[in-house]
Amino acid sequence: MITNILIASIVLLGIVWFLRKEKRDRQLRFLEHYTFSPVLLKCVQKQHDYLSDEDMLKVSKATKEYFIICHMAKGKMVAMPSQIVDVLWHEFILFTREYEQFCKQGLGRFLHHVPTEAMKDKTQANEGIKRAWRLACAREGINPKHPSKLPLLFYIDKTLNIVGGFTYELNCNKKPYDSQNSSSSCGGYCATDIGCVSGCAGESAVGESSSSDWFGGDGGGHSCSSCSSCGGGCGGS
Repeated sequence: MITNILIASIVLLGIVWFLRKEKRDRQLRFLEHYTFSPVLLKCVQKQHDYLSDEDMLKVSKATKEYFIICHMAKGKMVAMPSQIVDVLWHEFILFTREYEQFCKQGLGRFLHHVPTEAMKDKTQANEGIKRAWRLACAREGINPKHPSKLPLLFYIDKTLNIVGGFTYELNCNKKPYDSQNSSSSCGGYCATDIGCVSGCAGESAVGESSSSDWFGGDGGGHSCSSCSSCGGGCGGS
């Protein structure tokens, strides 16, 4: 009798696991194949009229990558590494019905947008950008501790010359971080030692990758005393 109950419990757990995995896989496919409306993209171009249609395709791809790593984060804070992606996110939220449906199908919940100032403390924001780095690297098969390149979300602002955008340095030994002058340039953050970036963040209900051993630890962080004015701030919950 006990054996039968145990077997039934194992089978039930297996079914629950399979259904949850199938749901997550379905959400991921939706996010990967989602197409932002031309009207939405035009709203972004009006604010940044130097961006071409080809540039907007890159912004769209990077924005989907952000939502995908929020999907991977299982309710944990994921900071926004890109100003231009944040602009698209802002505009998307204004399309209330479309955004609500997008969140429901792709994330299983509504992804709120909250200013960094409303977060619990600076540690929460810093952990969010470190998590964004780890997950973005995982998406593109990059070793986060010894990267050979930057993930899309971490180089798109620099590539598109976004005014006020965030820039990240891959070779931190070549261009050392200067905490005294960082506020004047508002950029050049060391990608492998992220600890001082203002920006936006999302918190989804559906989970961070379990490959924590591969990601490694959070690493150290630079002092934020001189770069608190770099970039706008927002977050998700």
